[in-house]
Amino acid sequence: MRAWHFAERPDGEPTLDSFELREYERPTPRHGELLVRVRYLSVDPYMRGRMRDADSYAEPWAVGDVLRGGVVGEVVESGSDRYAVGDLVAGRGTWAEYSVLDADDATPVDPEVADLPAYLGVLGMPGRTAYFGLLDVAEPRPGDTVVVSGAAGAVGSTVGQLAKLNGCRVVGVAGTDEKTAWLTDDLGFDAAINYETTDDYRAAFDDAAPDGVDVYFDNVGGPITDAVFTKLNVDARVAVCGQIAHYNAEAVPTGPRKLPQLIASRATVKGFLVTDYATRADAARERLEGWVRAGDISHRETVVEGLEHAPDAFLGLFSGENVGKQVVRVAE
Repeated sequence: MRAWHFAERPDGEPTLDSFELREYERPTPRHGELLVRVRYLSVDPYMRGRMRDADSYAEPWAVGDVLRGGVVGEVVESGSDRYAVGDLVAGRGTWAEYSVLDADDATPVDPEVADLPAYLGVLGMPGRTAYFGLLDVAEPRPGDTVVVSGAAGAVGSTVGQLAKLNGCRVVGVAGTDEKTAWLTDDLGFDAAINYETTDDYRAAFDDAAPDGVDVYFDNVGGPITDAVFTKLNVDARVAVCGQIAHYNAEAVPTGPRKLPQLIASRATVKGFLVTDYATRADAARERLEGWVRAGDISHRETVVEGLEHAPDAFLGLFSGENVGKQVVRVAE
């Protein structure tokens, strides 16, 4: 089998030099484990933080480690009574052709609900992140104006649709005309801003959110967040999910000071991790499956073909190549 390993720590934006593809015998699962033939693997922006040798909410990768992330695949050997050979499962695995999963942490995959890649997106960790970040942290109310940055990604696109289901006006921010059209034409967002072609973010939010912003779901940071903070209404809620604009910066530049703007708005700003809600993960997945099955939530995946191209798929996250969830097809 082949597997990708972490070859060296990057300075600034990662390059292919940070990755090494190795070949060796596939492992044998122990009691309570599953050996899964990986069909799809996930690449996610948070993985950039694991490339740093610094304390964070996710333990850093050691140079030489096999790279880890979400996978969907077929059980080929089972050391657990919970799953049989041939079952389809999702879980935390490795960037490899075969991956060993902890059976207790694996979740069943139902291809009648959605295609397999959806279990790495809307029905996986990104979907749960959107679910808890919006509904528990931001607490949207009918009639609220909700702004979502990184809105065409797996998390942001789900956040916007959940907000619409809760009776909100939704404004998405994305980086291409194709993405903004997808948000408004297909997903039902009320407005969308292409940040790449917008010179004045504050003026753009004046137009897209004329009554101000009640909820801001922040996946990006940077000047987009600076502009949104000037539009926060009284009692606004800000859910800080990601800051991809800063992930490759060796020294984060000092931008406008935001805290004074929270005084007049009395806004609440809260960061969160999806792992904070691990005990409710199954319930969230069941609700998301119901919405997907009913057609109330749409999803999209950008599929990169071949394990050998997994690093390219990861690097593409930082140039905005993906629409929806970025995944790698490892096997048919």
